[in-house]
Amino acid sequence: MAAKKKAKAAAKPAVKAKAKPKAVANPKPAAKPAAPAAKQHAGPKVGDPAPDFTLPTDAGPVSLAALRGKPVVVYFYPKDDTPGCTREACAFRDNQAALKKKGVMVLGVSGDSIASHDKFKAKYKLNFPLLSDPDKAVAKKYGAWGEKVLYGKKTVGMIRSTFVIDGEGVVRKVFPRVKVDGHAEKVLEAVSQL
Repeated sequence: MAAKKKAKAAAKPAVKAKAKPKAVANPKPAAKPAAPAAKQHAGPKVGDPAPDFTLPTDAGPVSLAALRGKPVVVYFYPKDDTPGCTREACAFRDNQAALKKKGVMVLGVSGDSIASHDKFKAKYKLNFPLLSDPDKAVAKKYGAWGEKVLYGKKTVGMIRSTFVIDGEGVVRKVFPRVKVDGHAEKVLEAVSQL
């Protein structure tokens, strides 16, 4: 019997002990994942024809095509009478004389109603038309409606954007995802290069 046990033991393969991983003195830190690429602006680019539109205002409809022959600044903003939108509108108001000297027409566009625009214009003495885009159709054409980060949360809404359009209806400058402070002055500088 002892001989049989020895024969069985010899027939079984030997179990190897698992090798322990070698300790590395200074392991390299894992590579950080690449930052997501900045989202490309979805609207018209410099050199593209500006998408035409007709939108209502308190003084009747305004059509971009009817303004051919003069430069136009179209700026999209989220909401009437909110802090950032008020600062932006007032900056355009305060630069209106310099813009008019260059023959520029400023148009503000949001999803607010004409009644809301009227109150906003009266409260801050705004001196340019505010256009109502309640279904966001024009904002979508210009890439000014979509996903954005607001107070650290992803949301869908109006993306503060500005387009400088020449007298031929061609986009000459795009300001995507605008920071309000100093923006009107940058627009005035862009208009000066037309």
